[in-house]
Amino acid sequence: MKYKILVYLSLFGMFHFWGCDQKGDTRNQKEDSVGKMPTIGTIERLEAEMDRLIPPGAVIEVLATGFEWSEGPVWVREGSYLLFSDIPNNSVFKWSAEDSIELYLTPSGYTGKESRRGEAGSNGLLLDIEGRLVLCQHGDRRVAVMNASLGNPAPDYTTLTDRFEGKRLNSPNDAVYHSNGDLYFTDPPYGLEKNVDDPEKELDFQGVYLLRKEGDLVLLTDELSRPNGIGLSPDENTLYVANSDADRAIWMAYRLKPDGTLDQGRVFFDVTHLTDQEKGLPDGLKVHSSGALFATGPGGVFVFSQDGKHLGTVKTTEATANCAFDDSESNLYITADMYLQRVKLK
Repeated sequence: MKYKILVYLSLFGMFHFWGCDQKGDTRNQKEDSVGKMPTIGTIERLEAEMDRLIPPGAVIEVLATGFEWSEGPVWVREGSYLLFSDIPNNSVFKWSAEDSIELYLTPSGYTGKESRRGEAGSNGLLLDIEGRLVLCQHGDRRVAVMNASLGNPAPDYTTLTDRFEGKRLNSPNDAVYHSNGDLYFTDPPYGLEKNVDDPEKELDFQGVYLLRKEGDLVLLTDELSRPNGIGLSPDENTLYVANSDADRAIWMAYRLKPDGTLDQGRVFFDVTHLTDQEKGLPDGLKVHSSGALFATGPGGVFVFSQDGKHLGTVKTTEATANCAFDDSESNLYITADMYLQRVKLK
């Protein structure tokens, strides 16, 4: 496959495109002569609390570009690198400070032999309690684990779940593990070729699920039109879920019962009024150890306090898919359309 690659000619926004080789490798942004990466966008600060998470003077660095739609980042502590999906190209890429970008895994989401259209690749990526790579696979309509080791990846997968009450899932999108080994995930229709109207769609709803470590699949709610990003509070008592619907662009916060199912739910934050003003919708999210929520939405990455106060926004300039912290929470990695970006944290 070929990718378009973007190189900054200056810090004033002039660009130049060229194609890379047929191996599918993506060229990387390089540090300039004073050790700086090219930057983009702005960081909006609405509350003083924002400075305690993202220091004054922080910028949005462009680490790599040329992807079709970057998504699902996860930091791998052992080896200090980031993995993320490029959904349309059915691939996972690897970024590290030492080696920059390299193709890590393909196919990542659709392993069938017949060609298909739509969002076929993997979306959300995460590591299970054993350190194995778990993928939300749009094309195969399942949550699966890679059988190979992280250091020697191969497109060999075992299904963790792909059906609810005998019907195929839509296209698992994003997921988060509880410390007890249970898995929470969302299942919108984005991986189906015709989305919600696809004739292959077997469920008449979009669900949020709990996959218990023993293998039982529990439907938590079918009341969200487009459930997407998902995360747990540090005390694991609250489940956050993004709804990627322009007519109801919200993040929900649900209290969890002792058995892991949903108790009370409330709208954590509503950005429906911004969907016709900024690029993007509520999408992927991550929860900081402080309890702050970093959630992609219209215009970039929204930063919220634990009580739902909007502290500021990392304005990426593009529709923004997801984000992830490194293991020390000293960096925030952002997947925004064709970009892989980074913001240094406190």
